[in-house]
Amino acid sequence: MPQEPPAGSGPEMDAEDSNDFALAMYAQLCQMPGNVFFSPFSIRTALGMTYAGARGETAAQMSKALRFATADETLHSGFARIIQRLNAGGGGRYEIAVANALWAQDGPVLQAGFLDLIARCYGGALHLVDFVGAADAARTTINHWVEDRTRQKIRDIVPPGGVDAETRLVLVNAIYFKGKWVLQFRKAATRDEPFYVEGGGEVLTPLMHQLEENSYLQANGYQAVDLAYVGGDLSMLVLLPDQKEGLRDLEQALSVQTLNDCVARMNVRPIELFLPRFKMIWGTVDMCACLKALGMTLAFDRSQADLSGVNGRQAPSQEALFISRVLHKAFVEVNEEGTEAAAATAINMTLGMAVSLSNRVPVFRADHPFLVAVRDRKSGTILFLGRVADPTREN
Repeated sequence: MPQEPPAGSGPEMDAEDSNDFALAMYAQLCQMPGNVFFSPFSIRTALGMTYAGARGETAAQMSKALRFATADETLHSGFARIIQRLNAGGGGRYEIAVANALWAQDGPVLQAGFLDLIARCYGGALHLVDFVGAADAARTTINHWVEDRTRQKIRDIVPPGGVDAETRLVLVNAIYFKGKWVLQFRKAATRDEPFYVEGGGEVLTPLMHQLEENSYLQANGYQAVDLAYVGGDLSMLVLLPDQKEGLRDLEQALSVQTLNDCVARMNVRPIELFLPRFKMIWGTVDMCACLKALGMTLAFDRSQADLSGVNGRQAPSQEALFISRVLHKAFVEVNEEGTEAAAATAINMTLGMAVSLSNRVPVFRADHPFLVAVRDRKSGTILFLGRVADPTREN
């Protein structure tokens, strides 16, 4: 656990910057077909730990790509505050756990300042393993740690061959969330109904139904509903295009300002809501290409990466570190009671406008592709983000 920051000692990490990164990553990932679900918070946290050891132009590129507004310890203490608050779990009203760890090759010494910062701000304990002599055993150990911290929802975050004798350091972030709706759906009201997928096809899926008061907005081209979880700190924002084939237009219009305006203009009113029951496991996906597209290239370059703040070594030293893989896997299940979601990120370092509403009850019928975001309402930070293109596909 990160040490509890002194009261009034500073803000949490900036939600605007965090969400800008989330949407930039989504803009890359949504080019993939089908369902998408990931935790930008998990990815950014793991890379925040890595950034603590980056220097020079490598650090400058990471700062720009990750939307880090500051380069001093206030960045990391901002992460510490939100991790500590989230881990408090709303006083037990929901389950959430954010865990970080470092897995290093037994032998070479890591910089004391780096280890101290990771422990203080990220709660990241150091575990020594033998990548050189027993890489697969090390992989199994890392995977078991992630499984334990995500209630067995994220398995095999590091796939076979994901680490090898050249691996020297793996940084892992895992986040798990389970919350119940404030306004739960009655299971007896769920019916199998058509869901219209992109391209004109349809599938039969359980469609949950309720008529309750929720935060709602009819905007230009889409509807939005924000469903609160017990405790009030977290919610799931659902954006549904008006047209069955309108998801791509909605994705292209996504921005931090669009989301902020959407949430700010919502009103609590009766809504007839239809939402699919779904479960999906997304990944493991290597995020390196997405991060390179955002301008973070040097950290992946064996001959140019400067992560000397981690172990004191810089290229051309044979002991210099670079990032070889950023592995991410996520799980989500939405049902009548609430939502369960988990994600993990492993970073492997290797050597070398609103429409007026009438008095009628709006119908929000999510029977075609839509976007979802699990948000921390207090800060506005997006913890999980995704696209439900086909609720019947789990993988």
